[in-house]
Parts: sequence; C-alpha cells; structure tokens
Amino acid sequence: MARRFGLWIRGEYVDTDNVEPIRNPYSGEIFAEACLAGNEEIEAAIHAAQDAFPVMRALSRGERADILRGVSHGIQKHSEELALWLAQESGKPIDACNLEIKRTSYTFSLSAEEAVRNAGEIIPIDLSEAARRVRGQYERFPLGPIAAITPFNFPLNLSAHKIGPALAVGNTVLLKPAVQCPTLLYRFAEIAQEAGAPPGALNVLHCKPPTAEKLAADERIKLLSFTGSDNVGWRLKSLAGKKKVLLELGGNAAAIVHEDANVARTAKRLALGAFFQAGQVCISAQRLYIHQNVFDAFTEQFLKETQALPVGNPLSPGTVIGPMIDRGAVERVLQWVEEAKQAGANVLLEGKANETILSPFVLNQVPPDQKLCCEEVFGPVAVLETYIDFEDALNRVNTSRYGLQAAVFTKDIHRIDQAYRTLETGGVIVNDFPNFRTDNFPYGGVKDSGLGREGVRYAMQEMTEMKMLVLNLDE
Repeated sequence: MARRFGLWIRGEYVDTDNVEPIRNPYSGEIFAEACLAGNEEIEAAIHAAQDAFPVMRALSRGERADILRGVSHGIQKHSEELALWLAQESGKPIDACNLEIKRTSYTFSLSAEEAVRNAGEIIPIDLSEAARRVRGQYERFPLGPIAAITPFNFPLNLSAHKIGPALAVGNTVLLKPAVQCPTLLYRFAEIAQEAGAPPGALNVLHCKPPTAEKLAADERIKLLSFTGSDNVGWRLKSLAGKKKVLLELGGNAAAIVHEDANVARTAKRLALGAFFQAGQVCISAQRLYIHQNVFDAFTEQFLKETQALPVGNPLSPGTVIGPMIDRGAVERVLQWVEEAKQAGANVLLEGKANETILSPFVLNQVPPDQKLCCEEVFGPVAVLETYIDFEDALNRVNTSRYGLQAAVFTKDIHRIDQAYRTLETGGVIVNDFPNFRTDNFPYGGVKDSGLGREGVRYAMQEMTEMKMLVLNLDE
C-alpha cells in the first residue's frame, strides 16, 4: 500500500482531507499519496516560519554550521534509500540519482563552510578630517521567512540550493516542491530535524500552483526563490510586491563547435549533454552550431554517440535516458517536432515514443522561428546547424530570448575571450557541454532565464541584507 504523507509544518506531519496520488513516471503505478495544502495550512506554515526565525537568527555561525553538517551526513547515511526513492518518484535514471544525492550532501557541506565565513568587512571611512576618528563596518543579516519553489528534474539538490544558504544565514524556509515528486522532500525534512534544525525552520508544503501563489504575494515572506519555467517565474515576480525575488528559469542552451575542436570528444560530450535525463535539464544542449568544415564528421559521430546511449528503465544501472515526467510532456515534444518537420526541418534521427519513454530526435535545417529553436524543449531533441563565421555563430546564439549557459568548443584563446565577452548568458563553458555546473560557482541567467544567482555563497548574499555600523570614537 502506498505511503501517505502529510504536510511538514513546525517539525511534524499535518494531515489534510485533500489527498492526491503521486505516480512513478516509468511504471505509472501509484508511488505515494500526498496531502495538499490549502489556505489554512499555508497560514499555519507562515506562522511556524515566523516563530522559528528569532531562534534561527540567534544561533551562532558555528551552531548553524553544525546543523548543516548534520544534514550533509544524514544524506550520506541514507544515500541508497534516497537515490532509490528519487528514481521511483521522479523517473530519473538511478546513476543520475546517485550523483544528485552526492551533490546534495556536498551542497549542505558547502553551506556549512560558508556559514562560518559569512562575515562583513571593515570600511575605511576616515577619509576626511571630520571622520578622522570614525570607524565603519558592515555585516549581512538574515531577512526572515523565505519561500522556495523547486522543479521535478533535480528535486533534492535544487531544494538544497535554497534551503542550505537560507539556514546558513539564519533564515527560515517554506518549501513548495514540484507537484510531480514532493514526497522525497518530506524525508529530507525528517533528516534536517534529526540534524538539529529547530521546528519551523523548514516547512514543506505540497500544493497546487494557485495555492503556492499565496506565498509569492504574502508580505510576511521576505524573499521568493523560484526555479522553473519562465512564464511561471515572471508571473510570480509580478505578485511578489516589495520582497526580494530570485528566479532561476529556463533556457535553450547553445553550443558552438569550431573547426579546431576535437570532433570525437566534442560529439560524445554533446550527445550526453543533449539527452541526459531525457533532455529534462534547463541547460541541456539544445542548439548546436557546427563549423561547416567539420559538420559532416561531427554529425556522423554525434548520431553514433546518441544511438549508443542506453534508454529505458530508470532503475537499471547505466540507463542515461529514462522517462519523461509524464505523457503530456511526451506529447508536447512530439507536437513541436512535427511542427518543425511541417516547416521544412530535416530529421537526421527519428525518435520513438513508448508511453513516457521518448528516444532522441536530431534535426537540422530547422527554421529559427520554430519552437525547437526559440523555446525550451525540455526533452530529448537536438538541433544541428552549420556556420562559417565564428562571430555569426555568436550572434545566432544571442538571438534567443534566453540566456542561461552556453558552450564553446575551440582551442583558440582569442575566440574563447571573444565568446566570453559577447555571449549574452550567465555562464560560458569552454570545451565541455553547457550542462556543466558545480555547486559552488555563481549560477543563473539573463534575459528570460532569470534574476539573481544561486551557488551557495552567492545565494547567501541574495538572502541577506547589508547593514552598516558607524562608530564615532570621539564620544
């Protein structure tokens, strides 16, 4: 019988009468049942976060770091359980699940380290005779309750990137996980409490989007951190009022492959970058611009590498391409591909759909106004195009309304520098796929890809307020 999960409020489970099934994306079986939050539960969770804020704020840096280390160790201790849970609930391939669990533990370890380094700075303000004996310093102070909304594709680590920095600086969190896979975050909340997080420091609320909008609009919430689609993110920002907002939104990441690149290695990396986790990654390699002198050789190798990627059961070790999150996502991708074909696109590799499993599509000569080029596919589709002039390739990358990360494959340091200074993205990855991310560097986008930066240290800066102290020693 599927386990039923209540909401996690003030350190305990709270049942509601409104319950919905959570299904395994691969098998379609009911994996768990989750209670849905309504207005009453949202209100209770906000009060819990408010009540816990003075407790969290009063903890020393060392005490917060101890809690975060405990969370990291707890995740390591339960890693096999968490990885299996993640694979069954989200459909993520088990090898990718194991990697996500490791990264989540590391994100909390980083948060612990940064908690003790979250210091201020002495400001030399004695610059005039009037300020000769005046000293100044600033520190960063927590904001208060934070609302965090996370997606299904990296449900644990992307939640960690909001929870870890928030707790490190003394904030409290109301987490709204993805509707498709919320229950793993309840198990995580238990681990956080075992590590010493005060009741109310972390509250987990499974709810529908209209209910979650109340968190964005409520003035008692001091910051909204959202990861998901750009349409939803910008709508939430419009509701947020005066609170601070962090948005990590979508993309249609591009990669430029110049003629001096190592074709075999580049094709192998970009095939993985395009189709890992069925392309359900916001920095998945979607648009590939290949120099015409190596286009044929690259395409041949890219198709070979793509066809070698294991597709199927996410619980089978070695699987790279598991299920899409649901049948609706499959149908949307198939529709976009069909629209591109009708517009004249050439299909180099035809994918096949079997329930929620969708094998890769590779196309070229796709008109630039087609969704496969100008929107985020979030599925196993790659579009290959040729270019002659490197600057033209850079400009074509920049035509996108998104700007999260892009990749450039070349040995030429001058072209690398040109790409870094020209590309309108939050990050430029050289000689690796645009999916590359480690959990300690500043991550985020420009244009419709978002606002602000994640990465533990940088999220902590966003989640605090700078306060100045001026000391007049003449008194």
